Order: sequence, then C-alpha cells, then structure tokens
Amino acid sequence: MFSIFILTHNEERDIAACIESALLSDDVIVVDSCSGDRTQAIATQYPIRFVEHPFASHGQQRTWMLEHVPYRHDWAYILEADERMTPALFAECLEVIASGDRVGYYVAERVMFMGSWIRRSTQFPRYQLRLLRRGKVWFDDYGHTEREVVDGPTGFLRETYPHYTCSKGLSRWIEKHNRYSTDEAAETLRQLQRGKVDWRSLLWGRSEVERRRALKDLSLRLPMRPLARWFYMVFILGGWLDGRAGLAWCTLQAFYEYLIVLKVRELTHPEFLTGVQPTGVGQASAQALADGTVSVCAPRPPVQEQVS
Repeated sequence: MFSIFILTHNEERDIAACIESALLSDDVIVVDSCSGDRTQAIATQYPIRFVEHPFASHGQQRTWMLEHVPYRHDWAYILEADERMTPALFAECLEVIASGDRVGYYVAERVMFMGSWIRRSTQFPRYQLRLLRRGKVWFDDYGHTEREVVDGPTGFLRETYPHYTCSKGLSRWIEKHNRYSTDEAAETLRQLQRGKVDWRSLLWGRSEVERRRALKDLSLRLPMRPLARWFYMVFILGGWLDGRAGLAWCTLQAFYEYLIVLKVRELTHPEFLTGVQPTGVGQASAQALADGTVSVCAPRPPVQEQVS
C-alpha cells in the first residue's frame, strides 16, 4: 500500500472527485495552501487528513510536505486536485512497489480539455515523477513549477492519469498562466545567460523527460518562439488531428509563450512598453533577477495545476 498526498488551493470544484478517486488508498492526506473557499469543508467530509501550510513555491511545498507531514506507508503518490487516480494506475503502483528496485516512478498525464483527450499536441506521453519512496525524493523550484531531486534509480509506469487542466474555466486558466509567465520569464533569462542546450540529451536522451527538458532549453533560443511553438504543436506533433479542442489548446499555449517573450523583453528593456526608461531599472535589474537576488513578483496565492 502507499499513501496519497493531494495538493490544493481553492479547489472546491474538484476536491470531492479527486478525493473519491484517491480513496483506493487507506491513507489520504490533503495538503492545503490556506484556501479561502469551501475546500476544507468539503474535504473533511471524507475519511482523510487535512493539513494547512502557507504556500511559498511548488518545490518548497512538496519538500515540506514530504519532510514534515507524517504518512503511514514507505511510499507516497502526489496527486493534484484537478487530477484523478484510476484503479488501473493504483494497481500498477502496488505492483512496482512490491518489486522494490526503484526509488521513484514517472507517470504520464492525459490532458483533458473541452471534453477531449488532447493526445498529440501535449507531447503525450509527458511524464511527471509522482510515485516515490520515503526519504529518496525531494523537489527544487524551476520556473513556475518544480523539478525532482532523486537519490537512486527511477522508472516509468505504463498507466496514465487524467488531468482536467481547465476544469475551473478559461478565466482561471488565463489568470494562472499570467502569473506563471512571470516566473517563466525570469527562468528564461537565467537559462539564456547561464544555461546551454544539451544536444546529447536532445538527440539521444535516455528518457522522454531528458529529451523534453533539452527541447525546452533549445526553444528558449528560437526566433519567433510563439509562432514556432504553434506550428510545432499543430503540424509536427499533429495537433490538428485533435480537432477543434486541439487547435484551441495549441493557440492558448502559443499565447502563453508570447506572454513569456513579452515579459522577458520587459525585464531586459523596461522602457519598451512606454518608450520611457524608468529610473533605477534596466540591465542591472535583469541581471539581479537572473542571479536570483531580486524577487520576480510579490507573494501570491498558489495555483497547483501543472502546465507544460
């Protein structure tokens, strides 16, 4: 058996269905980032534990959770409120835990949008590390999201999980991605100034995770990134085969990419929106941002959904 953590913030619309899918486990813990809606009232109607902890970042929240919240079993699965555990995935988790030769397992999401599985333009299968052994996996921040740090070998599961990425409506999606694009702009600056494209991983990476991360590093350096991303998703990945929902998804992702590009420009050239150079900002501020010595933005409430 393994424990299931559910990360939440203002999830009154999704939390009941998420918990019900997770009750295959006998140890379900909701870790809430101080929601202001009915998340707690709904969640505590179920036989689960409810823990509150102020949100700082996705990586810090996960690491704090794993280190400070007691859980019953030696293995845990991380679920988010707009995702679901499935019986087939649960059974495979039990199967690999019994083998005991890995410290963590990656699981692929099925992005559900406009009532459809967006299979092609989401680069399916896209893996996230979700099943982990106690004391062997931690998380660091990367852009708007997190990346895992593991102490030992990892594996990949065959089964997938549904991710209802727009379950709270387009307004919430746009609001969330506006915030995410601010963090991604700062991370883009850091990568452009300090990082490089790992061509070996891009061409001969041992896993989808390695290849996807190398592809992202390359994409940061491409001209006309938003248009390039739309073209890549629609025609190279075959997003047009996902129908109207797929085309809408590709367009939203290109819009998100354009927000990042504009915010990078704003960070490096604050005058480009107004034509006037603000006093005391400019390249020095951009460099401080890239060095991590200046905060990207004021503290904000978290949104737990995962994006590309």
